[in-house]
Amino acid sequence: MGKTSKDKRDIYYRQAKEEGWRARSAFKLLHVDEAYGILDGVQRAVDLCAAPGSWSQVLSRKLYDPCQTDDEKAAVKIIAVDLQAMAPIRGVIQLQGDITKQSTAEAIIGHFGGNNEEKAQLVVCDGAPDVTGVHEMDEYMQHQLLVAALSIATCVLETGGTFVAKIFKGNATWLLSSQMQIFFKKFDIYKPPSSRPSSIEAFVVCSEFCLPAGYIPQVINTARDDIRVLAQKTGSDVNRRLVPFIACGDLGGLSDSSGDRAEASEDSNADVQYAYDAVMSDAFYPVEFKEIIKEVYDEQLQLS
Repeated sequence: MGKTSKDKRDIYYRQAKEEGWRARSAFKLLHVDEAYGILDGVQRAVDLCAAPGSWSQVLSRKLYDPCQTDDEKAAVKIIAVDLQAMAPIRGVIQLQGDITKQSTAEAIIGHFGGNNEEKAQLVVCDGAPDVTGVHEMDEYMQHQLLVAALSIATCVLETGGTFVAKIFKGNATWLLSSQMQIFFKKFDIYKPPSSRPSSIEAFVVCSEFCLPAGYIPQVINTARDDIRVLAQKTGSDVNRRLVPFIACGDLGGLSDSSGDRAEASEDSNADVQYAYDAVMSDAFYPVEFKEIIKEVYDEQLQLS
């Protein structure tokens, strides 16, 4: 009852109802666009974790509706991905799929034409897990979702593309920031005015996408996959160095009175140290990435 009353007093809730948006979250993407111009010149976009569809509505109204001719409309390709089906939206192709599976990335690229020359110019994700009220757990689950969205974005984004996704700000924010800066030349964290002040959510705005030389894009699910085996399957030395670092933001560093957890913590720390040493001793690894990784690593040492 209290939550409903609060929502109805909210200016963006009322405005969303008046303008026909499916959720007030539409204004979050609109505000990101106002601040960063992420929709300028975009014709191919992907909305991950799209249901109920408010961000897809923004993409439709901003990219598809202004088109005057059939050829212009045909050039605009918007793909909404979610496990749930949604009511249709003008100019939006719906794809029911799991963003932690390679087949979903392949299906997205197939809708763009099935070749590497035509990929997404923009990938957005407003997905969030069911909130438990336990901040540390909610933050962890959100970060795992963000890693999944980032990994599929590396598969479907064209060079120079943009990635926008929700993040719960917390102790691991800077670790995730460093991971994204491996793939994007520009990175920022932005809290739009439509995001409630009491909320811990913000949005990463990453632009100028560029894969590290030799890196082979792959979809990562840290809860399901053996990360090192996954990296080795690519045959890329760069993946073997990067992927363990990208996926190391897990709960393995936590320990309790249980012997099993203590042992897992030691193993996890050893893996992180191994990945860090391998990167820092690699003469071919970009210096700017080494500096980012060292800064994050030093911060973690101070906290531990």
